[in-house]
Amino acid sequence: MNYKEICEDVIALVRECGDMIVDLRTRLNPDDIVAKGKNDFVTAVDKASELKLVTALGTLLPEAGFIAEEGTSVKRGELYNWIIDPIDGTTNFMHGAPPYSISIALQEGDRMVIGVVYEIASKECFYAWKGGKAYLNGKEIRCSNKKTVSDSLIATGFPYKSFDRLDNFMKSMVYFMEESHGLRRLGSAAVDLAYVACGRFDAFYEYGLQPWDVAAGAFLIEQAGGKNSDFSGGQNYLWGKEMVSGNSHNFNEFQAVIDKLMNAD
Repeated sequence: MNYKEICEDVIALVRECGDMIVDLRTRLNPDDIVAKGKNDFVTAVDKASELKLVTALGTLLPEAGFIAEEGTSVKRGELYNWIIDPIDGTTNFMHGAPPYSISIALQEGDRMVIGVVYEIASKECFYAWKGGKAYLNGKEIRCSNKKTVSDSLIATGFPYKSFDRLDNFMKSMVYFMEESHGLRRLGSAAVDLAYVACGRFDAFYEYGLQPWDVAAGAFLIEQAGGKNSDFSGGQNYLWGKEMVSGNSHNFNEFQAVIDKLMNAD
């Protein structure tokens, strides 16, 4: 399989889909927004985006299945599966506050082989394929070289419906406010991870995540020289609903801090 060619096709697709999302947003009205749960929303545009993506990707790689946020297709592939978030950062999108993004990964077995994150408002496309490097709009990107947590700018996401670990999370925020260059919360985990891959952020952590939030961004970080894990240092970040990411220098220290703070009794 030519991963580069498939990745290039996905890039063209997300740019086209991004233009559609921008156009549809001008016609979004309150009746187009549905609450899936507390503070968890989906819009008609999310659904239109996912339908377009699933249809096109199904043509591009007919043998692949899908793990898609809105459940447009429940087909599962024996070897290949697309992991799709049609709009990551829907709450931002609803309010017209960037960033919001399209996130697409191709999984081969239990490993990612393609990752694309398209930040729609800025038209920045982050992408990588197996055997290649990581890129932003045609230019190679790398994770930062910050060596310590104290020198790092850290991204996170605030819990919006899962508050069982909130006390520990608040303690972690206090720690990083005091012991790092600061915390940022953009509202799109896919963009947070892409920013770690290109060195704008030096580390990232969050809980309450879904596979479509992190699959593409995690692969970008790996191809850009960084590392990912769950809070305990294992590799169950795709399905384990928690993730730590950093560059190759600060990762071990950062992961150990997260383990201590977020896994405290």
